[in-house]
Amino acid sequence: MHEHTTPSPAPQIKSSGDAGKPLDDANTVRPDTGDSGQRPQRQGRKTTFVGLASAAMILAGAGAVVAGGSLLPPPESSREVAAAAAAVPAGASLGVCPGPARLLEGTEAGVDPQFSPVSATAASAVTGAVLGAAGILPASRLSQLDGTTAVEISEGPGQGTSAGAPQELLAGVVAARPVQQVSVLSADALANQKASAAAAMKFTATDGDLQGTAASNCHQPSNDQWIAGASTTVGRASVLLLTNASSTPATVSLELFGAQGQIQAPGSRGLLVAPGSSRAVVLAGLAPGEEQLSVRVRSAGGPVAAVIQQSVLRGLTPGGVDFIAPGAAPAVRQVMTGVDIQDPAGLSQLTGKPGYGDGGPALHLTVPGPSDAVVEVRIYGRDGQVALPSGGVITAKAGAVTEISLAGVPAGQYTVAASSDVSFVAATRVTRGLQDGQPTDVAWAASGVRLGSQHVVPVPQGGIRSLVFGALDTRATITYAAITSDGKVRAPATADIAGGTTSSIAVPEKEGDADVVGYVVSASGDAAYGAVLIQQDGRSDVSTLAFLAAAAGQETVPVTLSH
Repeated sequence: MHEHTTPSPAPQIKSSGDAGKPLDDANTVRPDTGDSGQRPQRQGRKTTFVGLASAAMILAGAGAVVAGGSLLPPPESSREVAAAAAAVPAGASLGVCPGPARLLEGTEAGVDPQFSPVSATAASAVTGAVLGAAGILPASRLSQLDGTTAVEISEGPGQGTSAGAPQELLAGVVAARPVQQVSVLSADALANQKASAAAAMKFTATDGDLQGTAASNCHQPSNDQWIAGASTTVGRASVLLLTNASSTPATVSLELFGAQGQIQAPGSRGLLVAPGSSRAVVLAGLAPGEEQLSVRVRSAGGPVAAVIQQSVLRGLTPGGVDFIAPGAAPAVRQVMTGVDIQDPAGLSQLTGKPGYGDGGPALHLTVPGPSDAVVEVRIYGRDGQVALPSGGVITAKAGAVTEISLAGVPAGQYTVAASSDVSFVAATRVTRGLQDGQPTDVAWAASGVRLGSQHVVPVPQGGIRSLVFGALDTRATITYAAITSDGKVRAPATADIAGGTTSSIAVPEKEGDADVVGYVVSASGDAAYGAVLIQQDGRSDVSTLAFLAAAAGQETVPVTLSH
């Protein structure tokens, strides 16, 4: 980074005795001859000669400086200096889990709403795991937002095992811990390496307006995140939940994008979220009547965890509940897996009825920049790529949200991949239930990260659970090892996935004599993506959780010095 200064004007040199006198053809000052005759004239000529000679010397000197300028090194202040990398100690692993889904009572836009219990059968629980090795677990805990410890997972490194002991993985586990409010999973760094830890919160209800299943990963707070898939039309309640688990106040600003473009909403800027607190914002108060709505959440000061609680009520019939999670940042390729599609004939009949237009699967694309995006969409199933009935190339409008229906795609589990030469954000809607007048459910598959090494994947307990993997172009190899409630990481298994396909692996209730609460997943080969798909036997419940990024070790940041 260079400092730039405005050059000062060149100084003007004046002769003290010649100011205001006329110039002759030689551009010299004519001296005042007075009464002295020829001598002053000769002196004037001498002066002229000396002046011209001096000017010539000055010009020659200037030319030498100009000519030699390219040979001289630039001043120190203008030299390019490579930014040095400074090591930053690994920080704690932190995941913020939303509280139970609640039914809104009367609220005002931008003001924390009052909630009421949703039903007699509503239940919420957190499941998670923290990895360790060689008999050592990092200090870790599940806490309430005020810092009160709910579960002490590990007090920290103890004696460990001997230096020659095998580096076997072990886990600290939280298994279906009931929660009534926002909770935080935290794990300290160990040996300057960020802990591998993750958790998920699952909400279920079998009665009331919010019946269904809604699950959410416990997300790392961030200062910039995107959430796609909200709706604020009649019968759709979208509430943005902001949580500040840090000790620094956060000032949040929202950017809203709808089908017609960016929405300028009074009250969307300067939202204060105090340390150790949560704030709820009813999106209908900022952008009412939007069928497709994407939100960019940016915070100054403390980072925040953001999630949208969305519920649907079609008249008196519950239409589902979900926690819409942040997806990947704007990029030229977005991938969503864990997309479960029902029978297309039944979906066609359902979505053709009043109030059920959003009852089928769809892809939402948001282009935040000034240029339209020509997006190619590919959908991969168990046996390979499946053609989209509407075609695979779509133009998404700049600064707006574009919906692409997935109607007509055969029933099955899929990976949706979208690519363009313009950055965009994406999410895919998943629905369950084919009977009007009967409760249905909805889930949003957020765009995920490419799988790498040692992802901790929490699997909420109860219901039908599946690991869904998608490989894009060529073959990928997935290694997955179950984490059980007794703190063991079981022997790994391997799945070989052909390029351009999606594979599903059923999660057993138990491994040995202990409940399965998660997996350690690694991938090699071509780009692969993963998600947990959660359903309920005999019900229309559905939820999907994209795999979170693997833990990073010691980080380096570029540091540039300037003056």
